Amino acid sequence: MKRIFTLLAAGLVSAAAVIPGYACTGIALTAKDGSRVVARTTEWGSSVLNCNYVVVPRGHRYQSFTPTGVNGVEYTSKYGYVGICTELDEFVVEGMNETGLSAGLFFFPGYGEYAEYNPQHNCRTLSDMQFVSWVLSCFSSIDEVVGALSDIELVTLHNAIGSVHWRISEPSGRMVVLEVVGGVPHFYENKLGVLTNSPGFEWQMTNLNNYINLYPGTVPGYDLMDGVGLRSFGAGTGMLGIPGDVTPPSRFVRAAFYAASAPQQNTGHQTVIQSFQILNNFDIPVGVEHPKGESPEGMLSATQWTTASDQKALCFYYKTGWNQTIRCIDLKSVNFGKTSYQSHPLDEVKEQPVQMLKIR
Repeated sequence: MKRIFTLLAAGLVSAAAVIPGYACTGIALTAKDGSRVVARTTEWGSSVLNCNYVVVPRGHRYQSFTPTGVNGVEYTSKYGYVGICTELDEFVVEGMNETGLSAGLFFFPGYGEYAEYNPQHNCRTLSDMQFVSWVLSCFSSIDEVVGALSDIELVTLHNAIGSVHWRISEPSGRMVVLEVVGGVPHFYENKLGVLTNSPGFEWQMTNLNNYINLYPGTVPGYDLMDGVGLRSFGAGTGMLGIPGDVTPPSRFVRAAFYAASAPQQNTGHQTVIQSFQILNNFDIPVGVEHPKGESPEGMLSATQWTTASDQKALCFYYKTGWNQTIRCIDLKSVNFGKTSYQSHPLDEVKEQPVQMLKIR
């Protein structure tokens, strides 16, 4: 037990440190064959996050952390799932279960506010950092999550950590965003499939109206006046003015237009590859978040990992900032009734493989 609290304390310190610079960008795409792919990036540019992928079997027993210990709500996983955790194995921030339900945590600093923690309600208290695990373990649909949330009190483990919000996605294509504001949970239907960080989802959707002039393609030339013609310097001028900075509102706008303008692919696999290519545009160079000369050493990118979940094929993909090779876990090949709980580093070695070509 002492070791658990030591690990928890270390995780809290790390989490509290990362939140101001934690930048996540999520998109969703649907293939012509009906495959639904949800994908996202996870950034932190100050240090290397301790991230593993976890494989959780059916029947795995959980007890949530609370601000006073490991004494929160208890539950047993009905469904097996695969996900990525940060700092502690219990802190799963992105994953998919064997029914195809996907859930992800996105930091939401300055705007979310949970109800005040009441230690007398520990039997129904769930840490926000363990909400994704709870969803993936217990449910196969959004409606089930909505119905069960009234029995749960979401809390933060430490005020320094701040707040988060979540996206939950079904293989059918339905997606919702959950935000807790003023202690009250709010679910928003997310037909766009895009999510970043603060401000709230409704504000982000309203803000899209500021970019009503953007469209895919190239602006046709025209004559400003006799003898003065205006012509595009190159292709893509219909998107002239799309915000290119790394703030959450700008990333939301950019993700919305990139995903909406992407040609629909035939298959889920093709859509997975497309999602990674779109999200390459959201990789954050590590120097952007720091004053010149103050970037940490050993960091290749603030984007530490990127994932894509094919909810029809039940395949969970990821790549990292150290190894851009896309790796895949096929959930159909996992016997969640017999496998053991597992946690493995995302990279065995943090080094990008390079293929040497032999020239004859």
